[in-house]
Order: sequence, then C-alpha cells, then structure tokens
Amino acid sequence: MPPKPDHRTPVTSPLVDRIAIIGCGGSGKTYLANRLAALLNLPLTHLDGVYYDADWNPLPQEEFADIQRKLVAEPRWLLEGNYAGTLPIRLATADTVIFLDLHAITCLVGIVRRRWKYRGGQHAQEGVYDRLTWNFIRYIWGYRKTMRPRVRQLLAEHGGDARLIALTSRRQADRFVAQLAAESTTRT
Repeated sequence: MPPKPDHRTPVTSPLVDRIAIIGCGGSGKTYLANRLAALLNLPLTHLDGVYYDADWNPLPQEEFADIQRKLVAEPRWLLEGNYAGTLPIRLATADTVIFLDLHAITCLVGIVRRRWKYRGGQHAQEGVYDRLTWNFIRYIWGYRKTMRPRVRQLLAEHGGDARLIALTSRRQADRFVAQLAAESTTRT
C-alpha cells in the first residue's frame, strides 16, 4: 500500500502552479478548486467571493479586473470562476486551465445539491454566493449554446501555452484529482 500523500508539500511542476478553473454554475468549480488547492498547496481565490459582497452588490468591472491582475502576478495561484469579461486576464498567465464542460442537467442537479447542503443560504466561506433566480437557471440551461462558444474563443485567443483540461463529467474530475494525487506521491 503506497504511503498517503502529504498535502502540505506542494506538487512542484510547471503545469500546476497557476490554475484557472472555469465552467457553468453548478458544474463543481468550487468543489474542484478546494480539492486542488489542498492537494497542490496553492493559494485559492473564489472569484464570486471577490465580485459580490454579502448584499449581492458587485464590484465595478475595472476594480474586479485590477484585483485579478494583482492575483495573477503572483508565482502560484488557483482562481475559480467564470466571468468571461475578465477571463483573458487569467488566461494570459495560467499554465493550466480546467474547463468544467458539464451538461446543463448535471449543473442544475449541482445547484440543487448545493442549495440543500447550505439550506439556501449564502456560504461565502466556501467562496460561493448561492443566489438562485430564473435568469440563473436560464443561464445554466443555455450555457453550452451561448457561453461555451465564447469561452472556447477566449481560450483560443488568450490561452497561449496553457494546458487545457476539459472535463465533461464529475467522474472525470474525480479521476483527474486522483491522478494528481498519485503523481504527488511519486514526487515526494
């Protein structure tokens, strides 16, 4: 039986020092980000927690962009959140982009599970502001038709040499984390 990985020791690889996780609401971005940050010992920022305050007031766009520019200037980071308007900032310096490209039904189930887990309240400590509206449900339902092409275009235009990992199921995301965990045990 292999030894358990010491998650306090970062996996030092040029491919896992600056990670951007993107995808539809309910796709599992926050869950995956929390797991990867712990595994790779990366400083984690949930962009929902930066963009919105407790009363759902958004930051001005330029202030939000400036904060991201400061975050990506650091040598190691993990930023989680879609925000296509500022995605080029993250893509410009990311070495790895994880695109959670899950079906709308899977994302809607994820939203329902999240609401059940947190009883519909905001859980800013997890980086998620749980605001369920009909517009949000329509956004999730239409994400693959409207936003996915835009995200793919931004990836092509601004992704540079970043390694793109497209995960299309929760099972694939779990296998990806398990693979990184296994790699971290062989490096330590």
